[in-house]
Amino acid sequence: MLMTKKRRSATRTLRGWAISVLQEAGAIRECEEHGWMQDRADPHARERAFDIAGRDSPSGFSSEEAVAEVRDVLDSIGDSCPECPSETI
Repeated sequence: MLMTKKRRSATRTLRGWAISVLQEAGAIRECEEHGWMQDRADPHARERAFDIAGRDSPSGFSSEEAVAEVRDVLDSIGDSCPECPSETI
C-alpha cells in the first residue's frame, strides 16, 4: 500500500507557518470555545517544534530565522484563554 506523508498547508507569513508547526508538534492548542491559542507547556512538544523549524524551514528563510519565529510565537502565547473564566480554588 502506498503511504504518503501529509504535507503542511501553505501559509502566507512566517508567523502563520510557525503557528502551524507549533500546532503540528502539539506545543499549542486552540481554545475550543473562543479560538485563542494556548501554550500547552509541554517541553517535548516544544522540542519537536524547534526540530521541525530547524530542518524544514519555509523557502526563503534560514533555519535560524524559522527557529527564532517559533520562539517568538511561543513567547507571545499564554497558557490560558483570556476569555474563559479562571478557576478559583
